[in-house]
Amino acid sequence: MNAAGARTEVFIVDDLPTMRERLKELVDDLPDVEVVGSAGTPADAIAGILSTHPACVLLDYQLIGGTGVDVLRAVHAQSPETVFVVLTNHPDPQYRRACMDAGADHFFDKSTEFDRIGDVIRKLRNASH
Repeated sequence: MNAAGARTEVFIVDDLPTMRERLKELVDDLPDVEVVGSAGTPADAIAGILSTHPACVLLDYQLIGGTGVDVLRAVHAQSPETVFVVLTNHPDPQYRRACMDAGADHFFDKSTEFDRIGDVIRKLRNASH
């Protein structure tokens, strides 16, 4: 977590550039929060997360060449303090279970729970100040 007065850093992972932009706009509207990187593939996400060590990762479940579970398995143990928010259009219980077992902190349906993303980041930001 960031020290008092510091910006809360967020990394965005989604295979669709339009969704990455939408998520960036959501984050940019929050005070004291900054997007420090984004990616569309598991490999790029893993490299970006490990190089930036953000406070929060917004992680799409379905990615080009893999899934958010692949990312979680690769980085969660190396970045246990990072809050992982998985976003999906496939909110089925088996996907939720796989993500939570791999280290996700939250699992949201993009179509019905999108507004909860900001709540998670605000709580994270407030806890770090």
